[in-house]
Amino acid sequence: MELQTERLLLREWKDEDVEPLARMNDDPRVVRYLARLADRSGIEAWVNAQREHFKKYGYGLWALERSDAEGLIGFCGLVSVPYRAHFTPAVEIAWRLHPDWWGRGYAAEAAVAALAFGFQTLELNQIVANAAVDNVASRRLMERIGMSHDPNDDFDHPLKAADDPLRRQVLYRLRYPDWGRKL
Repeated sequence: MELQTERLLLREWKDEDVEPLARMNDDPRVVRYLARLADRSGIEAWVNAQREHFKKYGYGLWALERSDAEGLIGFCGLVSVPYRAHFTPAVEIAWRLHPDWWGRGYAAEAAVAALAFGFQTLELNQIVANAAVDNVASRRLMERIGMSHDPNDDFDHPLKAADDPLRRQVLYRLRYPDWGRKL
């Protein structure tokens, strides 16, 4: 399954995506606020897990490339939240781009396509997103795509250690009736 936007292709994962994903994962700017994938075998397992998520749920994180050039520039899509929290069960939107492609609107463009798929095709009532408190860039993007933040929803990520500085997370939500009105 693929999604096409004006400038982007959100597509299934290929084996040749592992190497550029590994390079992106090794960039400290990319993983500053995110979980870093362990090593090449961990990245291969992660790509396979994305393929399995698509098979199981009919959605997942798509590999992201520009329409005018082949090659992975990141990923974006929807995932079932894999842990228990006050807002689960839930579907989350997530993204990650290589820094060479930051600041060009690609993340927002891909996120809007993923949200449209979630609300129009999957008929979801709500989509959530979370980020480390200090991840200002992701928080701005969440707001740009119409998501709302209520500080009462913020939480300690259950998969992060108590002393992990990224444990405290902000939660953003977008409900179907608000979809498209805030863009």
